[in-house]
Amino acid sequence: MTDVTIWNEFRHEREDDDVAAVYPDGIHETIADALGDGDREYDVRTATLDEPDHGLPDEVLEETDVLLWWGHEAHDEVADEVVDRVQQRVLEGMGLLVLHSGHFSKPFKRLMGTSCDLQWREDGGTERLWVVDPGHPIVDGIDEYIELPETEMYGEPFDVPEPDRLIFTSWFEGGEVFRSGCCYRRGNGRIFYFRPGHETYPIYENEDVRQVLRNAVEWASPTGGSPRTFGHRE
Repeated sequence: MTDVTIWNEFRHEREDDDVAAVYPDGIHETIADALGDGDREYDVRTATLDEPDHGLPDEVLEETDVLLWWGHEAHDEVADEVVDRVQQRVLEGMGLLVLHSGHFSKPFKRLMGTSCDLQWREDGGTERLWVVDPGHPIVDGIDEYIELPETEMYGEPFDVPEPDRLIFTSWFEGGEVFRSGCCYRRGNGRIFYFRPGHETYPIYENEDVRQVLRNAVEWASPTGGSPRTFGHRE
């Protein structure tokens, strides 16, 4: 069984009534519910910013096959030693799914090596996420595009390295476009950045978005392979 940890700041939901109305139990619980909708079973735990070690001590990360990360207003409060642990586990083979404003999180910026900055507009209107790699397992069961009637706009330029595979390109009512589904490999670990997920819109209730999350967990799960050996050799 795949062990999944869902990390969320869990600040907006406790401080903003509008956000609490959309995600009363927290974004992490809604995502956990999405993973439970599919045919596969996962051992799911959640972790939040204000827990000791942000809910990510060594023993939790050692048991985690795939880590999902949602953050927004408190990126700078994440301790560097926790970022170090996440980075090391990805290099060892743990999968990492970075969601929406997690593009600006410390772990993602560390693993990308760039600013990960972008353009944005709070009221983005309708978004269409066009599938540009229809043979990829992350879009299994998804039609030509996912349409979200209300969302926040993210626009290019998006300061990330060229993805190994680009899965989605978004179009917004204002005419902007954005690379909304980016796959990377760092060390033995697979990383997927998935753009949808603003806290004031019920994005994680969308069935297609939930399907993508389930598919991405499967794709990012560690795979077998030869052991890696470094250092001096006799």
